[in-house]
Amino acid sequence: MSEWEVHAVKYADRNARVRGDSFVFDDRHDVAHPMDYFIWVLRQGARVILVDTGYDAAEADARGRPIRLDPRSALAPLGIAPEAVETVIVTHLHYDHAGGLHLFPNAKLHIQAAEMAYATGPCMCHDTLRMPFSAGHICETVKRLYSGKVIFHDGDAEVAEGVTVHRIGGHSRGLQAVRVLTSAGWLVLASDAAHFYENFQSRKPFPIVVDMQDMLEGFTTIERLASQPELIVPGHDPLVMSSFPRDKADHIVRLDRGPNLPTV
Repeated sequence: MSEWEVHAVKYADRNARVRGDSFVFDDRHDVAHPMDYFIWVLRQGARVILVDTGYDAAEADARGRPIRLDPRSALAPLGIAPEAVETVIVTHLHYDHAGGLHLFPNAKLHIQAAEMAYATGPCMCHDTLRMPFSAGHICETVKRLYSGKVIFHDGDAEVAEGVTVHRIGGHSRGLQAVRVLTSAGWLVLASDAAHFYENFQSRKPFPIVVDMQDMLEGFTTIERLASQPELIVPGHDPLVMSSFPRDKADHIVRLDRGPNLPTV
């Protein structure tokens, strides 16, 4: 089975946060706790698969959450032309993961059916559950569906040889993690199944949650899917940038060879 190169591409950060924004029932809730934002790139020869798309300047302005790099610019050092991207795995439809779908107009989207049902169903009548979504991004997904460019999954599925998706839920109803075969073993892009290493290492849930049981059981699932705990890559932890080697640019690290520093 062929192995993949994997990169984490940082396009934004948000430093005005505290631990209470990241963990439920944290004793140090008012201590600073920054967050990074990533797009992930899987590459095998000329083939490229994106995992999530980030969000653009318009969404940044609307939410008051600036980005450091437009997703297209962030990917440029890897030689990725947005119009050439044919496959995007959407881990879930929250704004920071699906806010750049329109930037990759020719891509087919791989998404859990449960996520589309959630983002377009009665749960969105609740302001709290709707908050991480933006209507325009959901509409873009529906447009892509009607142009024959959405592939739905229900649970575990293979996207390509050596690339599988696994529904986790918890943070969002159809949240999926991505398992990738690399030279270091099976690597798991947890996305928001674990925002930070501490979420799964200490079994501390993230506060934005639709199903707490699914979130907690998801920690066990991502550990089972990875060849070793060091190959679990959380979705927003700044430690990722210091734990893996830089590659091509200061905002990009390479994941597939494993970490070069302890994660804790």
